[in-house]
Amino acid sequence: MLFVICIANKHRKKMQVVPLNFNLRRAYRSTFLLLIVVLLQSCKSLYNEEYANPNLVDKDVSLPVKKLHKQLFYISKKGFAIGHQDATSYGIGWNHADNPNIIRSDVKEIIGDFPAVYGYDIGHIELAHNANLDSVPFGTMRKLIIEAYKNGSIITLSWHLDNPVTKGDSWDPTSAVSSILIGGTERKKYELWVSRVATFIKSLKYKGKKIPVIFRPFHEMNGSWFWWGESNCTAKDYITLWQETVHLLRDEHNLHNILYAYSPNKLNPKDDYLKYYPGDAYVDILGIDIYDFNDAENYAKSIINDLKLVKRIAAKKNKLYAFTETGIEQLPTPNWFTEVLYPSIENSGIAWILFWRNARLEHHYMPYKGHESEEDFKTFKTLPKTMFLKDINNLKN
Repeated sequence: MLFVICIANKHRKKMQVVPLNFNLRRAYRSTFLLLIVVLLQSCKSLYNEEYANPNLVDKDVSLPVKKLHKQLFYISKKGFAIGHQDATSYGIGWNHADNPNIIRSDVKEIIGDFPAVYGYDIGHIELAHNANLDSVPFGTMRKLIIEAYKNGSIITLSWHLDNPVTKGDSWDPTSAVSSILIGGTERKKYELWVSRVATFIKSLKYKGKKIPVIFRPFHEMNGSWFWWGESNCTAKDYITLWQETVHLLRDEHNLHNILYAYSPNKLNPKDDYLKYYPGDAYVDILGIDIYDFNDAENYAKSIINDLKLVKRIAAKKNKLYAFTETGIEQLPTPNWFTEVLYPSIENSGIAWILFWRNARLEHHYMPYKGHESEEDFKTFKTLPKTMFLKDINNLKN
């Protein structure tokens, strides 16, 4: 006879089979089988107690998206996934287009592992351009997304879309949101733009299945630098825009491979994190963007205070949360990763953190080979909570 024991730990549930060294009488066999059933049900209930079924934006969401959401939950219980914008598109002194048969990454060349999260921006997809606003061809982006997903990485998409009224860029502050809402003068244009977004996201497939993505549109809305920002758009119109965009993608274009992330900029003392919040039925993940503008003390203070607030709100709403953009340009602060950033996020409970892109020497947010922060980043990689690609793959296994 074999006795089935349910063993549950923080991250995994497994059954262990233990041989018994005695014979059970026939009279006890039915009781024994009943005990097995009870124990198996116990395994199931323990599992469900830890990861409660979330209330996702899309009730028809694909299985890979459900798995991604669950993966992010367990990552947040162990540490946080490290992400990088355009990680394999280009870096300091190289561009994927120059050698498309090799997948490079500034992060990989320092620590021997890729980021766990890849950020991409689809700005200019709305204009039917061949490349995004940072000159990454959409064909190349698709290829790199598929490669990253195949290897186990998590994909996030932002959208720096042009101003639909003036044809200026995202940073043209001319008010435009009201014109693209239902009944607005530029509504047809916006519907066309969203259809192009949908076509691109639908094209992200691996082994015939759509790749799950985290979509983070209209970010940093509590700042004034984007046309959808605070000084250029009312909270009511912003919320309506978000909700209508979700309906277009989910209901009109039948996209069911998206988690939706809401990410304001860092908060001022009187800011309300939920001022522009589209509602629980329209957001899967809470986020926040905070950059260090060469003021480590205030940066660390903002991280601790703001993430504490986001954590509290996320707990009430049963939502995941993340540090959706961060970094310090050119990394001028010694030991920034280990002494400024890590202590501020170590116990934050975030699912991931995304560092901005390595565009050029004057504009980079991750170290590269030979950078003075290289050794500090290597140490950062060894700290208990940081998780790169191999780490999240080991967690899944």
